[in-house]
Amino acid sequence: MKEKIIYFDNAATTKMHDTVIEEMIDIYKNEYGNPSSVYDFGNRVKSIIENARISLANNLGVEPKEIYFTSGATEADNWAVLGAARKLKNKGNHIITSTIEHHAVLHSAEQLEKEGFEVTYVPVRADGILNFEEFKKAVRDDTILISVMAVNNEIGTIQPIREIVEYVKGKNILVHTDAVQLIGKAHVDIKELGVDMLSLSGHKIHGPKGVGALYIRKGVQIENLIFGGGQEKKKRPGTENVAGIVGLAKALDQTLQNLDEKEDKILELREYIIDNVLERIPYVRLNGCRQNRIPGNANFSFSFIEGESMLLALDMYGICASSGSACTSGSLDPSHVLLGIGLPHEIAHGSLRISISEYSTKEEADYLLEKLPNIIEKLREMSPLYEDFLNKKGEY
Repeated sequence: MKEKIIYFDNAATTKMHDTVIEEMIDIYKNEYGNPSSVYDFGNRVKSIIENARISLANNLGVEPKEIYFTSGATEADNWAVLGAARKLKNKGNHIITSTIEHHAVLHSAEQLEKEGFEVTYVPVRADGILNFEEFKKAVRDDTILISVMAVNNEIGTIQPIREIVEYVKGKNILVHTDAVQLIGKAHVDIKELGVDMLSLSGHKIHGPKGVGALYIRKGVQIENLIFGGGQEKKKRPGTENVAGIVGLAKALDQTLQNLDEKEDKILELREYIIDNVLERIPYVRLNGCRQNRIPGNANFSFSFIEGESMLLALDMYGICASSGSACTSGSLDPSHVLLGIGLPHEIAHGSLRISISEYSTKEEADYLLEKLPNIIEKLREMSPLYEDFLNKKGEY
């Protein structure tokens, strides 16, 4: 066991709030009845679920009946994209998404292509923000669905969701957004955002894993993804994850308390890390727009090194970080997001994502900044690419 753990991988998952754990333990110990039962012990649990739904809905600015609990955002993304497209296939067969979406959306879009749908993958600019002119060109008369993430999970860039909604207003096109990296990082009123569907996840906001939700605007009809029971108004069957649902609602409530103050602290720490990395380490670039990004994300690419070696070296000092999405961490391929913003393969391979939470400290940042330059230097000393670069007298 390492002496200390420095956790800078909060875009992958987060430490649970103590209050969330306490409420979940109480559910596990005392409220274990099946909410579909007819007796009072089960009805009591059903009321607990509905109270959690009300709490979540109030914090998101929607009606409780518009919230459907899922096993997480991956299921919610799949349900939104597949369910909406299949429901609307008689009205059109064209879908729009972006090239830097989470694979839960991209793989759902690929599945729809196999079913005969057409999908346009709109590129992003070099700063990681959707190319809006290309998006406008992509909209067609037979477009039925748009799915664009609110915040990119790898580089933290904020996407123009309100502008997308406004542009397609009156065109009878559904808009879905994966808001996993937005919810809990900003005050979000879904009605004000204007989307028809929105996905969120518990474990990204200091809540439990294995639970999430899909907002479906009242009046929007999508096909079921799962069959087998009457739960969630017969739209998402399966015995409810009661403790998880309670934990999700409590986590959002807890995370939103004093949010502005928390985010100011996170932003200050992120800027401190970015400034020092760019100053202390040569041949490094910050990926994504520095201003139009969520406060807790800093994504770098270091030339002449391989990202996995860097992560393993950091791990030896107890520092947890990532080179991209946690869902594809086993892949040897470079990040599709970094390729999408125009990085060559060899640069994209040397990426590092630092993601900060309210629990992160300046002392932890200083420890990272103490170790990282030496790690990069040692890895470059072993790199034939770096040797060739030096032999060419630094022609970068």
